[in-house]
Amino acid sequence: MSELLVYIGTYTRAGSQGIYAFRFNRDTGALRSIGLAAAASNPSFLVVHPNGRWVYAVNEDESYKGEKTGAVSAFNIDRVSGRLTLLNQQSSHGAAPCHLTIDHTGRYLLVANYNGGSLAVLPIAADGRLGEATSVVQHTGASVDPERQRGPHAHAIVLDETNHFAVAADLGTDKLLVYRFDPARGALTPNTPPAASLPGGAGPRHVAFAPSGHWLYAINELASTITPFGWDAAEGVLTPGHAMSTLPAAFKGTNSTAEIALHPSGRFLYGSNRGHDTIAVFRVDPTSGALTAVERESSGGHTPRNFTLDPEGRWLVAANQDSNSLVVFRIDQQTGTLERVGGATAVTLPVCVAFVSAQ
Repeated sequence: MSELLVYIGTYTRAGSQGIYAFRFNRDTGALRSIGLAAAASNPSFLVVHPNGRWVYAVNEDESYKGEKTGAVSAFNIDRVSGRLTLLNQQSSHGAAPCHLTIDHTGRYLLVANYNGGSLAVLPIAADGRLGEATSVVQHTGASVDPERQRGPHAHAIVLDETNHFAVAADLGTDKLLVYRFDPARGALTPNTPPAASLPGGAGPRHVAFAPSGHWLYAINELASTITPFGWDAAEGVLTPGHAMSTLPAAFKGTNSTAEIALHPSGRFLYGSNRGHDTIAVFRVDPTSGALTAVERESSGGHTPRNFTLDPEGRWLVAANQDSNSLVVFRIDQQTGTLERVGGATAVTLPVCVAFVSAQ
């Protein structure tokens, strides 16, 4: 039987203790619980190292070692048992870290701090441990929403395929900030121009590059939209396209978006709606990068905060935070549409899904 390991990050309240592990059947889409993989405080976002040996988790907290900052934890993966062993922790250099990415050399981990409104780069040692930050950037500014945008809120950071540019989504300032990344020193410096702006109140949350490298997509939490951007990989310049709503026109309720992901083929894009409780599916025009709505499939629960596609793009696993459930969908390879497979799998307050090869 062909299996993958799946790790689930959670919020550690209401009974959750940290990161949970499952085995995922690549033929049927079935999930089989391993149990608690590692105790951790609010490991709400996870990323697996490309070598498949280590997993890194934010500790989405407001303080660490007496400082007003969260932390990032490094774990070693036991492929036989699925258990995780803590290697070490480092300061995230900002409160409530919420997103991680690993550079293409595998030598640096980049973290976005939501309440801190900051970014940091942490070196990864040969044994997987994290070192002291080699670069820290503090965002400034605000936008129009009096509750959510009184200051900067860095919500995600990703690297382009060249590994020379990083793009950070800041929900609080309605900007995508572009940085030059030096993979030799682990340094971030502002690009020229330094940012692309979104309409006031959009609230960019997460961003994803298309596999082609020509496009970047931002999912906007407050406006429930997805904005495509053309990407100039030579100069690090973003050019906005036509934003698409993640919601049906008739929807009148309260909603916020969360995760965004592109299919490995680059033909389909997915975004989650919290409130409408759906996964929005779009077709991607290969020439223009423009989006066409395909469907909005029920997430099978409440508040789909995060979802992840398996490495082959055959399955999508949605984490429904407020119904304490994971739901698996089969992806139609021709249309991108989703078909729910089986029932929901129970896990308390799931907020992140991360695949790792079990081979």
